[in-house]
Amino acid sequence: MFYGVDLTSRLMLGTAQYPSPELLRAAIAASGTEVITVSLRREGAAGADFRQILRESGCRILPNTAGCHSVREAVTTAQMARELFGTDWIKLEVIGHADTLQPDPFGLVEAARILAAEGFEVFPYTTEDLIVGEKLIEAGCRVLMPWGAPIGSGQGLANPSGLRRMRAHFRDVPLVVDAGIGAPSQAAEAIEMGFDAVLLNTAVAKALDPVAMAGAFGQAIAAGRGAYDAGLMPKRDMAQASTPIFGLAELA
Repeated sequence: MFYGVDLTSRLMLGTAQYPSPELLRAAIAASGTEVITVSLRREGAAGADFRQILRESGCRILPNTAGCHSVREAVTTAQMARELFGTDWIKLEVIGHADTLQPDPFGLVEAARILAAEGFEVFPYTTEDLIVGEKLIEAGCRVLMPWGAPIGSGQGLANPSGLRRMRAHFRDVPLVVDAGIGAPSQAAEAIEMGFDAVLLNTAVAKALDPVAMAGAFGQAIAAGRGAYDAGLMPKRDMAQASTPIFGLAELA
């Protein structure tokens, strides 16, 4: 549940870089997602047509502040997005490093505090740093979105130990792995670890067949959640025979 909204799908899908509007529509449908994220910078001369596609999808829109490198840019973009899309939801990005697109934790916390005070329901794109996560919660965030790996890298979960610690530390906070997911198996791994959802874009939009890939991600995430609910076996350092030794033939 995210800010009081209970969702069936655990996949949040980006809307950038698709080869055509038709493939975007079909990929959204194939994925089964209920939340799509859109950058305000995506708006332009064809902005009205693009917004119509988003409305027709029937999904909840999560605007984002992608590309913002300062608190002022992010807050202004969020305010414009709320006016344009009519939602208090905002995926907050304050980028701190040009090469890795790693978030600026100081600017992120400051922008989150400003936006939360203005009534926004903030989804902050952050790292797996526990202290930053605590500061974001103190700032008013009720969801955290740690990265799996740098945006668009397709590396998957670069720091699984850190993500496990984050899941264990923020037991009651909805957590969404955002960025770096390149394959359905990586998304399933995040869900198997107990994360509530995964947000991705490039892996679907840049696939040879975006519609088929969207469907594959939807299925993988459902399988990952099924495995989490069923209870994964603990890992062991030593072997443990599946067959009991009782009844083993004794040779003279």
